[in-house]
Amino acid sequence: MMRVSFTVNGKDHEVAAPPMKRLLDVLRDDLALTGVKEGCGEGECGACTVVMDGLLVLSCLVPICQVEGKHVTTIEGLAASGHLHTVQKAFLENGGAQCGICTPGMILSAAYYLDHPDEARDIREALAGNQCRCTGYTRIFESIKAASS
Repeated sequence: MMRVSFTVNGKDHEVAAPPMKRLLDVLRDDLALTGVKEGCGEGECGACTVVMDGLLVLSCLVPICQVEGKHVTTIEGLAASGHLHTVQKAFLENGGAQCGICTPGMILSAAYYLDHPDEARDIREALAGNQCRCTGYTRIFESIKAASS
């Protein structure tokens, strides 16, 4: 076991965990942040996407020993002062979510894309690491387009 201190959604946390415990499991099990989802557990689907120190990461691939001193944002931390983020609101208004497994990762990736437009040529490229098995992507893309206008 090791003690790891880090910030999640603006709040400081310290957890005791085995060094190779996944960030995903610490967020869900230790911090009760169940918005982050496990889809594949192999870094293929994007359901567990979070922002760590300003970069998108797959929390199922990050051991907690690499999180010391980092700043993590989950879907719960995207909304500010109780107001939905523009992308969250657009997903709600345009039917961008269905079963909800991929939604947190999609929304965080879309928000990142809108905040960093030079890093991806289009929405499809921005979401390339996120898989949805329900919607066929049309409403997801429509939601992101709505959020960008």
